[in-house]
Amino acid sequence: MSFPDSILTSDEEVVLHLHPHWRRLVAPVAWVVLVVLGVIAAAVLWGGTGALVVAVIGLGMLVWLALWPWLEWRTTHYVFTTERVLLREGVLARQGRDIPLARINDVSFSHSLLERMLGSGTMTIESAGERGQVVLADLPRVEHTQSVLYELVEADRLRPPAVEEDEKPS
Repeated sequence: MSFPDSILTSDEEVVLHLHPHWRRLVAPVAWVVLVVLGVIAAAVLWGGTGALVVAVIGLGMLVWLALWPWLEWRTTHYVFTTERVLLREGVLARQGRDIPLARINDVSFSHSLLERMLGSGTMTIESAGERGQVVLADLPRVEHTQSVLYELVEADRLRPPAVEEDEKPS
C-alpha cells in the first residue's frame, strides 16, 4: 500500500508525498462509532442471537462503509518529485498518471471556507498534451503544495538538458 520507490529514476528525488486530506476519513470513522454502539445496544437489549445478527450486519457495514474508504484513501498517492508529478490510486485495480514537470503549463488551487479552516483544497494542474488537466481534490496544504510545485517547475526549466552517453565528447 505504500508508494513504490522502484518507479523513480536513479537521480529522481521525492519532494512531497501526499494522500488526500484526512477529512475524507471522517464519515468512515463515524460509521465505526455508530456500528460499535449499535452492536453494544443490541447486546444489551436483545442479547444472544439478536446481538449476533446485528454484529454480522455491522461487520458487513464496516467493510463497506469504513474499511473500503480507508483503503481508497491509503492507496491514493500524490507524489511530487524533482522530475514529475505522479498520481496513483486504486485498491484492487490501479490507475496512474505521470506528468513531467517540463509539460506543466499552469497550477491553480481553490478552497472553500471550510477547506481553508481544515487546511485542504483542490489543485488543478494544466499540462501540455491530449489529456489537458488533472484535478487533485481534497489535497492537504494546497497553497503550500502549489508553491512547492511552482518551485519544482522553475528548477526544472533552469536545469541544463541531460547529455546522453553516446553524445558525450571524448
